Amino acid sequence: MTRLLAPRNRAVHAPRPVAGEPVALFQQIKDHIARQIQDGTLRAGDRLPSEHELVAQFGISRMTVNRALRELVAQGRIVRVAGVGSFVAEKKPQSTLLQIVNLASEIRQRGHDYACEMLVVERVAATLEVAAALNVRTGESVFHSVCVHLEDGVPIQLEDRFVNPQVVPDFAQQDFSAQQPSEFLLRTVPFDEIEHVVDAVLPTAEQAQRLQMDAAEPCLLLTRRTWTQGTPVTLVRCLHPASRYRLGSRYQSSGNPIST
Repeated sequence: MTRLLAPRNRAVHAPRPVAGEPVALFQQIKDHIARQIQDGTLRAGDRLPSEHELVAQFGISRMTVNRALRELVAQGRIVRVAGVGSFVAEKKPQSTLLQIVNLASEIRQRGHDYACEMLVVERVAATLEVAAALNVRTGESVFHSVCVHLEDGVPIQLEDRFVNPQVVPDFAQQDFSAQQPSEFLLRTVPFDEIEHVVDAVLPTAEQAQRLQMDAAEPCLLLTRRTWTQGTPVTLVRCLHPASRYRLGSRYQSSGNPIST
């Protein structure tokens, strides 16, 4: 979460001269602020100088300053609060892309509060897409759950899951206030194959409302399928606001994950 802190009165000096080919003024301002964030001169929650202050300090146009700040927002380095100012963004949490992790544990390990709001647990008729993914007949009854995962009270993932009842017949009887669906599945189903696909998408109006975000903001959609001994277990779509979360992994050339 971004803290709206008073300025720490750290000096922001003019960008260093750039050798070689000329660099656009907006890029110089952008790089200068990015360097201060990178080296710790500016920390998460720190207030940046206002556009007016940057214009006066560097002797450049407001349009140039505004472009630099807009691009820093797009990169997730700063956040802008209307009528308040610009602040260094908290580092976005990152979830591994090539493994299934316990999201609750991952959030708590960062020292943050985790919560899960279950919205739907039901049996539904499998659509053609769901039937193909779970290797069942179209119209056959499958389990469906929808939940929102929150970090420090802020929604970071909307999870829409379909589960094969042939593999997990008691899925709908679980108390998901005690453990979230993925945690239950990880503990009870010995999956041996995973497929991950990531897409950049815009949320629907309903998804944006559930994630408490602007419908014009892009999202990362992680679609996961799992199997156990060749039988499909689950199809789940995890929607993340791109400004709040990222997906990634670091592996050795041998294919082994690098511990951090």
